[in-house]
Parts: sequence; C-alpha cells; structure tokens
Amino acid sequence: MLGFAAVASVLVVMGESIARYGFPEGHPFGVDRHEAFARQFEARGFDGRVRVAPPVPAQADELLLFHAPLYVDFVRERSASGQGCLDGGDTPAFRGVYEASASVVGATLVAARALMAGTASRAFVPIAGLHHAARDHAAGFCVFNDIGVAIEVLRREHGLGRIAYVDIDAHHGDGVFYAFEADPQVIVADIHEDGRTLYPGTGAASEVGKGAAVGTKLNIPVPAGADDATFDAVWSQVLAFVAAARPEFIILQCGADSIAGDPITHLCFTPAAHGRAARDLAGLADRLGHGRVLALGGGGYNRANLAAAWNNVIEGLAGEG
Repeated sequence: MLGFAAVASVLVVMGESIARYGFPEGHPFGVDRHEAFARQFEARGFDGRVRVAPPVPAQADELLLFHAPLYVDFVRERSASGQGCLDGGDTPAFRGVYEASASVVGATLVAARALMAGTASRAFVPIAGLHHAARDHAAGFCVFNDIGVAIEVLRREHGLGRIAYVDIDAHHGDGVFYAFEADPQVIVADIHEDGRTLYPGTGAASEVGKGAAVGTKLNIPVPAGADDATFDAVWSQVLAFVAAARPEFIILQCGADSIAGDPITHLCFTPAAHGRAARDLAGLADRLGHGRVLALGGGGYNRANLAAAWNNVIEGLAGEG
C-alpha cells in the first residue's frame, strides 16, 4: 500500500481523447488499450490517490517543433478522409487520426509542463510514447512522436541542456534515436529485442551516437526469450550510464510488449521489471536533485500485461513496489 504523500506527487494524464488513438479492424493497437489500463488503475485504488488530469490537444505549432510541415499537413488530410495508410502499411489512417494523435502529444506536454512547474514530481501517460514516428513520416503504429515534441519543448521553453530518454519497449525507439543521434544534449539508453528478430531492425550495440554525440547513446539489444534475469543484468548498466550524464529530466518509455505473452514480440520480462525501472529512475532523479520522471506507456498488445506493467510503473514512480 502506498502512502498518500508518495502518490500525491504522481500525475496521471488520461482520458477519452487519447483513448481514441487506436486503429480499427483487429489492429494490435486498438482503442481498448486505455480502458484495460484504466480498469486496473481503478481496481488498485490509484484513481482516488494520485492526481489525474485530462489531455489537452497539442497545437500545430507544437507539432512543428519536431515534425516537418508537409508531414503534419499529410496527416491532417488523411484524417479528414480516413483512407489509406500513413506509412508502408503498419499505420492505417482513420477519420480523426490527426486529432487523436495531437491529443497524445498534448497529454505528454501536459505531464512534462506539470513536472517543470513543480505541481508534480513524476507523471505517467498510458497512451503515449510513440517512439517510431520520424520527423517526416509515420512508422510502426506511431503517427506523431510525442517524445520528440516533448524534448524540443523542454529545451526551448525551459532551457534544459541534458535530457535522458530510457526505453524498455521490446522495439528499438528508432524515431527518437535517429532524430537525436548527433545531439549530445539527449542521452539515450534503449533495451530492446535484437533487431535481427524484430522490427524495426535497428539499435545495434555499435550505435552509440554520431559526431559530438558519440558516447551519449546506449543500445542494448537482448535475444528473443530474454527474461527478468537478463533485464536485471543489463539494467544496472543503464542506470550507471544515465547517472553519469546527470540529466535534468528523465523520460521513460515503458512499453509492455517486452513482457512474456505479447502477441507480436518475443521477450519474456514480467511486469516487475517495469515497476523496478520506474522506481530506480525516480530514485535517481531524486538523487540528482530535481525528481522529474515522465513515464509513457508505449507499446504492449496483451491487455493484461499492459494493465499490470503500467500500474506497476505508477507504483514505482511513487517509490514503492
């Protein structure tokens, strides 16, 4: 059981507008994912003990901090027709996809700004962490990259110079990694299933950044079937790497598709790994003196898994579990 003071410092941004981000006709990323999370959120009593805020859609000028204007216009056009795909076939258009995607970005910005304002010390957004979207195209179920937009907002609005992005989703966070591959101000640590067996096929251990950013990026591919023992073995490396960078803000993409039983991946972590990641990063943020950790739900296509993992993340952000 969590103490009230601990959970009161955690903000969860959730609501109908981000629940609508999902794809039709049996797509793995369906609109029921938010509800699966919310049912366990309520069953574990978090709804009465953490602060909950609704999403606010991102404005076009905010999307353009990361995304190319022609791409934003393309999504808006496909959103009106609901026809075709936004990429090579993984990410179908639907009526309202622009608005739903802008709401995901906006939810992440609500959380990030709350942490910077000091009205919360940790935050979680369940339907967020769309780490495959590139500056100029959709990819892998991801339309707008809320992480990339948030990083730009944190730097431009708040003047942050060191932001850490930690990703434990089964898939490599290529949309974030390559957008900031040559940027030494963005520290990336990404644990993922080996790209030789899983989309997007990137994130080799040899990819450590480019130019002035060499050494600011850490990719840890793990084999299919890797379990919590593997996670524990590599997680200490991630913590040490992030701690050495002394970031002013930490973003955790906690995709639940790295948990055993996901229908489209092959890792075998348990929800305990996600709780540990959140707890350890919260402790690190406290030691760094700012306490700021923003966790984003990311992938996960087994509904029981994502409900357990993401609620464990909330528990971990409060320093418990």
